[in-house]
Amino acid sequence: MGMSIWSLIAYIAAIIFWNSKLKRNIGEAMVVGWLVVLLFGGSKFFDLMWKSLEFAALQETVYAALAFVFMAFVMTKTGLVNRMVDILNSTLGRIAGGAGYISTLASALMGLISGSGSGNAAAVGAVTIPWMVKSNWSPQLSATLVSGNAGLGIALPPCSSMFLLLGLGVVAEKVTTGSLYIALLTAGLWTLLYRLILVRWFVYRYNIQPLPREMIKPFSQTFRDGWTSLLIFAGIIIPVGLTIGPVADILTGIKGFGPKGLKSISIIVWIPVLISWIAIFEGRKYLPKTVSGMYNLIQSSAKRYVVVGATLFFAFAAGEVMTRLGLAKDMMAILKSMQLSPLLMIILVGILVTLIGGPLTSTATVVAIGSVSFSALIYAGVHPATAAAVILIFSSTEGATPPGAAPIFIACGIANVDPVKTFMPLIWYYVLPILAIGVLIATGFLPTLVM
Repeated sequence: MGMSIWSLIAYIAAIIFWNSKLKRNIGEAMVVGWLVVLLFGGSKFFDLMWKSLEFAALQETVYAALAFVFMAFVMTKTGLVNRMVDILNSTLGRIAGGAGYISTLASALMGLISGSGSGNAAAVGAVTIPWMVKSNWSPQLSATLVSGNAGLGIALPPCSSMFLLLGLGVVAEKVTTGSLYIALLTAGLWTLLYRLILVRWFVYRYNIQPLPREMIKPFSQTFRDGWTSLLIFAGIIIPVGLTIGPVADILTGIKGFGPKGLKSISIIVWIPVLISWIAIFEGRKYLPKTVSGMYNLIQSSAKRYVVVGATLFFAFAAGEVMTRLGLAKDMMAILKSMQLSPLLMIILVGILVTLIGGPLTSTATVVAIGSVSFSALIYAGVHPATAAAVILIFSSTEGATPPGAAPIFIACGIANVDPVKTFMPLIWYYVLPILAIGVLIATGFLPTLVM
């Protein structure tokens, strides 16, 4: 095995040891994991250190995750969450686990629109996590469900990873945009069906009951008392509406703005910023009126930032080090060297895509091993359009793969829970099952439409 493979093994082992055995927080564990990976760089230690730190410092997801922590804090302190949830429960509070079903379907809808795992967790989690927590879901399970569903931003077309995959020569020769769109849509719907079944199981397993009738106020009353809380939807609609659809087309055609200006509008940054300002405005009468009072309020939220910020920052840094050590190249060499049966080849492709997608991202994974994964699946007898769709299904586990997946920290920041507590549930409920669904699609047990 290449040096980068050993660095990945050491990275995972160091994080598990530091966090599980020594009982230190995950932020510290990620710093230790990053330092361990750097040791594999040998004489390039300091060069890799500075380049990885520079790479991590430029990742907007790090800052977006911190903004979501602040957003959740403000929404709670101003009472906006309670007013909004009262309205939502007036309509769906009588359905056991209703908020979980709506969250899952909303993630699918957002996946069809945004094509981003982080954007999916951001837009959906901002509304549905507080709602779930107030309607008998635990904060940990709420964060697990939203981050687990974030992969629908990649598993449903169109998404950036889909177009990157089509840009690879070996894929472009055999797959058209239309055929991949249809194949990915049907493959993604299988993962959506699984997630809806999982919500039903969560409702049964954790005995999530409908709200008692006495807790459900009439809609006319809750809307009259808290209609201003619904303004937070503007914090989602505005960034999404500016970047997707007819408004985006108009902005793209404006001279001096164009595609570059449109690209600079980040959904995952602007959603928490706008919602925070809306929450402050809507609930201003509930906030301290003095400078010292406001300072104490903000200071009380400071502890939440350290773990989230450090974890994401050093996850990106470690991923960049492993990329520069040749992780993708070494993984490709392993794949090419093995003479396996078609089924084992499909399983191996799924495992490799999932492993690489953990420290990297779905887009980086597609660029790194998309060609060789596609070729391996074709060799295993998979239809070209289905093979391309399966690669994207495998890479969609990126949103739920600990320890460095950004959606995990966005969801946990909103729910105010320790991200580590979601790691094993995410692996058992989302990563492994989605991996298995990808294998079943590739082998034809779960059919896809192909053109």
